[in-house]
Amino acid sequence: MNVSVRPLRQDDQAIWQRLWAEYLKFYETNLKPGDDEKLFARLLQGEPHFAFVAEADGKMIGFVHAMPHASTWSLDGYCYLEDLFVDKTARGTGAGRALIEAVYAEADRRGLTRVYWHTESGNARARRLYDTLATLSDFVQYRRS
Repeated sequence: MNVSVRPLRQDDQAIWQRLWAEYLKFYETNLKPGDDEKLFARLLQGEPHFAFVAEADGKMIGFVHAMPHASTWSLDGYCYLEDLFVDKTARGTGAGRALIEAVYAEADRRGLTRVYWHTESGNARARRLYDTLATLSDFVQYRRS
């Protein structure tokens, strides 16, 4: 399977919506009605987020959303890779790696000094990939509910 990556486009909305719904289901979460459409519009604007999709044989099989942001530890800023998803039928094709590498390239183009992301500790399959592309941090995340 030949995987390519490109920026998200307006005509991707229907397939992106299906993949997005699968992603939210995996993380057992829901958004308010209408938020999906607002998010898609924001992703197309390219600020503050940017988004890429992976394709194989002309079919969208995955996406990545990332958000550059300022940092007190780097005047050049960081990039948070917020969402990464590859359709279950296309996992193991290199699409996840290609999407992460596209974020790395965009972060480099923008002069950002770090790319980072979170995943659930039990997400073993994804973590096997992540371990080949980045260093696991010792930081623990706290959040207000």
